[in-house]
Amino acid sequence: MKNFKKLVASVLAATMLVSLCACGAVSEVATDDTTATTATEETTEATTATDDTVAEAPAASDVKVGFIFLHDENSTYDLNFINGAKEACEAAGVEYVFKTGIPEGQECYDAAAELADSGCDIVFADSFGHEDYLIEAAKEFPEVQFCHATGTQAHTAGVANFHNAFATIYEGRYLAGIAAGMKLNEMIEAGDITADQAKMGYIGAYTYAEVISGYTSFYLGAKSVCPSVTMEVTFTGSWYDETAEKEGANTLIQNGCVLISQHADSMGAPTACETAGVPDVSYNGSTEAACPNTFIVSSKINWAPYFTYIINCVANGEEIATDWTGTFATDSVQLTSFGTCAAEGTEEAVEAAKAELIAGTLHVFDTTTFTVDGKEVTSFMADVDTDANYEADHETVVNGYIDESGADFRSAPFFNLTIDGITLLDQAY
Repeated sequence: MKNFKKLVASVLAATMLVSLCACGAVSEVATDDTTATTATEETTEATTATDDTVAEAPAASDVKVGFIFLHDENSTYDLNFINGAKEACEAAGVEYVFKTGIPEGQECYDAAAELADSGCDIVFADSFGHEDYLIEAAKEFPEVQFCHATGTQAHTAGVANFHNAFATIYEGRYLAGIAAGMKLNEMIEAGDITADQAKMGYIGAYTYAEVISGYTSFYLGAKSVCPSVTMEVTFTGSWYDETAEKEGANTLIQNGCVLISQHADSMGAPTACETAGVPDVSYNGSTEAACPNTFIVSSKINWAPYFTYIINCVANGEEIATDWTGTFATDSVQLTSFGTCAAEGTEEAVEAAKAELIAGTLHVFDTTTFTVDGKEVTSFMADVDTDANYEADHETVVNGYIDESGADFRSAPFFNLTIDGITLLDQAY
C-alpha cells in the first residue's frame, strides 16, 4: 500500500505539472573514482497516483516508472532499452523518468533511491553490475517494485519486491549465426575463401555466462549450415569501449577472420568491418545505415513486452514474476531486417529454423551438436544459484540438451562451457 506521504507528494507533483502544462528535463552528474559521466533525467507528463486505501488498484495511467541506464542513446545496448521503455510507457499512458549514464556502483543505489523518493512505483535498471545496488534500494523501499535485466539473484535474494528479467536471446543469436553461416557458404562457393578459411571473429565484453552463451549460440547457428566454421573470440573488459571494440575487430580481421560479430555496445566493430569490407552481424539493432555494404543482420531483445507486463502487474495489483523470461511467443526475441550483404536464401533458412525452435524440435544447445575437449557433454552442473564461489548447483542437461533459461532455473543465462571450434584469445572478467 502506498503511504500518505507518497500520496501527498504525488498529488502535489500532478498539481504543479498541470500548472506548468509542459514536460521538463534536468541534468545531473554521476561520477565514479575514474571518470565523470552525465546522467540525464527525462520526464514525461505527470499523472496523479492513486492510494490503495482510497481506491482499487490504480489504472495503468497512474503508474510511474523510473529507468536507470548504464549509458545513453549512443550505446546500442542502452538505446534498445530506451526505445522499448518509450514504446511501452507511451502506449500505456504512464509517467516515466530516465536516468542515463549511471555506473555500476553506488551511483545506481543513489539513482534508485531518488526515483523511489520521487514517487516511482517501479524502478528498472538495465546492466548486470547494477544488481547489488538495486537490491539494496529494494530493501529500503518495500512499497516500490524493483526490476533488473540480466541479473541472477532475484530467486535467491529473498527480497519480495526485487525481480529479474531476460529473454531467450541465445535463440535469436543462433538464428543470426545461421545468417553468418549462409554468408560463409556464399563466400566459399564464390571462391573468395576455402572451407577451412571459414573463420569468424567475435568481440565480447566480459567472460560472463551471458556473453559465453551468446557467442556459443551464434557459433552453433553458423555451424549448423557451415560445418567447417571456426571462431576466435577477444574480450574488451568493458561493455562500451569504441576504441577497444574497433581494435578488437581489426585484430581479428588481421588474424584471418572473414566475418565479425559482437557482444559489446558501440559501433566500433561494425565500422571497422565496413572500412575493411568484412561482413558483420551486429547486436541490439541494425547498423545498416552506417555500414550499408557489410551489415547482414542483428538480433536483439525487445524489452517493450516486459515493460508492459510490469506496468500492468502494478496497475492491477498483481505480483511480478521473480524471474521473467521473454521468448518468441512474447515477441521478446527479434531479428532485424536483413542487409544487402546477406546471402541469397538466408531469410528462408532462418525462418525454417525459427519455426523449429518455436515447435521445440530444435534446441540451441543440443549436446549432440558440439563437444568439449573432444567429448560429448552428458552432464552440465551449472551455477544457477549464484554465490561467491560460483559453485555448480543444478544439473541442466534435460532430454539431450542444455536447458538455458529453463523454467526450473533462472531467466539469465548460465551456459559457460568452452566448446570445440571456438578459441579464446584472451580473458576479461
